[in-house]
Amino acid sequence: MKAPKNTLFIVLAFFSIYVIWGSTYLLNKIAVMELPPFMLAAIRFITASILIFVICKFMGISIAITKKQFFNTVIAGFLFLTFGNGVVVWALKYVDTGLAALEISAQPLVVLILMLIFQGKKIQPMSMVGVFLGIAGIYLLVSQQQILTAENSVLGMVMIFFCMISWGYGSLFVGKADLPKNYFVNTGYQMLTGGIMLIGFSLVFNEPWSSPTEWSTKVGYTMILLIVFGSIVAFTSFNYLLQMVSPEKVATSTYVNPIIALLLGWYFLNEQITSQSIIAAAVLLTGVYFINTKKKLTLFSRFGKVPSEPSGK
Repeated sequence: MKAPKNTLFIVLAFFSIYVIWGSTYLLNKIAVMELPPFMLAAIRFITASILIFVICKFMGISIAITKKQFFNTVIAGFLFLTFGNGVVVWALKYVDTGLAALEISAQPLVVLILMLIFQGKKIQPMSMVGVFLGIAGIYLLVSQQQILTAENSVLGMVMIFFCMISWGYGSLFVGKADLPKNYFVNTGYQMLTGGIMLIGFSLVFNEPWSSPTEWSTKVGYTMILLIVFGSIVAFTSFNYLLQMVSPEKVATSTYVNPIIALLLGWYFLNEQITSQSIIAAAVLLTGVYFINTKKKLTLFSRFGKVPSEPSGK
């Protein structure tokens, strides 16, 4: 009975990081047009963490953790949320949702290179094809005239790339670190510590804070969706998957996220989808395909079996 149950959880978790996270680009874009980015992210994650701890209390789940686990959640919270998400929210002030999602679709490429650097994992020949396609796709994406001429758009794309590195390293770190065993508790502490650090970012950049009573109705509903689904549901699913499957498999959410983000940005915000963006998307996602299907492509080759992937805890 246990295996089918775990399989169902994994399927639902992948649905969360595929579909829900694809819509958060639109939600963050709507909110950041009215609210300062780091304040927005701080309120989102701290509120979500409090709700998670309340849920744990009602479910009888202990939130007690060791000092080492707390320290590790601080590191993960910074890599994923303070920098990895907070700076992306800032960049959305200047970058269209679809373009941001397309750039982030190269995440498996970043994870692969980080695994080479920090774990010594060799890149298979077909994966190298994916790396070159990914780089070409990013160039096609960033070199568009609408990005080069828009204010702070290039800076936004560059900062998103650094966020991808932070998120990718965080994925590898979480797969090996001593963290709270309960995924809800793990998520709660990462969001709490990441949110507190985001307050620090907000203060450093002298952002003006406002009460939720001053927000528009649209932004209020957007924040609720970000907190409940984008934070609690999707991020808990993300942490669960990182300990159940390899980081490369988790990164496959980037296949679906950009398509959803592009369509929602086009439909709700009238964002332009250029032919070059479509070509860049095709090249990028083809590269991601080569990276993530390397086992199938090399399993029966004359070079023998592929080295096993690092397993999650």
